[in-house]
Amino acid sequence: MGKTGRDWTQIYAIYGMDDWQTPVFLLIHAIFFSISSVLFLVYFDFVCYSFQLILPAVFTTGFARFAAGFTGSVTALSGVCLFYAAGNIFYSSVALRWEMAQRMVSAVHDWSTVKTALDVGCGRGILLNAVAMQLKKEGSSGRVVGLDRKNTTLSTLRTAGIEGVQEYVTCREGDARRLPFPDNYFDVVVSAGFVHTVGKEFGQKTAAAAAERMRVLGEVVRVLKGGGVGVVWDLVHVPEYVQRLQDLKMEDIRVSERVTAFMVSSHIVSFRKPSQHVVGPSEVRLDWRFNGIC
Repeated sequence: MGKTGRDWTQIYAIYGMDDWQTPVFLLIHAIFFSISSVLFLVYFDFVCYSFQLILPAVFTTGFARFAAGFTGSVTALSGVCLFYAAGNIFYSSVALRWEMAQRMVSAVHDWSTVKTALDVGCGRGILLNAVAMQLKKEGSSGRVVGLDRKNTTLSTLRTAGIEGVQEYVTCREGDARRLPFPDNYFDVVVSAGFVHTVGKEFGQKTAAAAAERMRVLGEVVRVLKGGGVGVVWDLVHVPEYVQRLQDLKMEDIRVSERVTAFMVSSHIVSFRKPSQHVVGPSEVRLDWRFNGIC
């Protein structure tokens, strides 16, 4: 399964982080709340006295001590939660993505017959390179295409070069809602932590955003060959994906156990496209609804 059990510092050195501002922001606030809780503890009597001095009619000695203790406890708990959030986001950004990429690769049982693969929303290439490593391990002549809506070709190919799989990787810029590939083209289609970001300009919980995400799944199914395998790891909206795949008559739909990523639930969904796939009426209705919204 390619290179597993790698040192996380090596993974971060190769792929870096797209969003380091968020964990740093959370870490700064975690430190602030932690220091504040320590000060509450060290200067507990002074805090109680201050409460009584500010509102003597409200804060009796007993109530002032309770209020100071409660405030200090909440401050300490907030610091702990912020430390956890910063750590989870930092871990989810690269190290967890690498781990989930290995799991996604293992969801495809036979890579020896794979000639064409697609990574939708490839970013800096963690999953893309994991697929390429598997093709290289199998001695395959296959290739994997990384598609992203942003022009990340140079950084993606750089990481592929570091991983030693550049000859297995190509990159394209494009819209996942209108994949620039013909029908029944890929043996395997994968996507990691991307689909939930499609349509976010409409708001995550709106019908328009849901229609956009469902269109991406429809495109994944369209470009997948009959008998091909799709594997998607994503956040929050996985039940919608399962329902959509069932509507599209996909086979062998499997959902992994829950994994916390970016402070929310995530799952891997894998499925197989039937050898003889017929587009159902549900897909047509979705396209009508989407066009009506836009």
